[in-house]
Amino acid sequence: MSFYFSKIVNYSFEETLFKVNAELMKEGFGVLSEIDVQATLKKKLNIDFRKYKILGACNPTFAFKALSTEDKVGVLLPCNVVVQEKSDNKIEIAIINPIEAMQVVNNNALDEIATEVTIKLQKVLENI
Repeated sequence: MSFYFSKIVNYSFEETLFKVNAELMKEGFGVLSEIDVQATLKKKLNIDFRKYKILGACNPTFAFKALSTEDKVGVLLPCNVVVQEKSDNKIEIAIINPIEAMQVVNNNALDEIATEVTIKLQKVLENI
């Protein structure tokens, strides 16, 4: 299994961001943070980089369950979603695979939570 799920779409970058946010909301996730990698690299290093945003998505119910099960799991939260422009003018969406991410914690009690979150995030990707 891979540490992420991905999909290439033919929407514009902005339209893809809108669709990702809308589908995340449908599955109970909110975007807590948005990192504009392109703008940051330009500002800090004067490097021109492709459009690339990292969205920190969180479902409060699952976050609470995970944190109640393992108090240090917060280092792996939120669930990151990457939206990036590819060289062929296509847009790629990549979402963390929670099942794989939780393997590093080595706490079987997180397996059920990770599976539920994975199903929801896969649904987000499928619906875009």
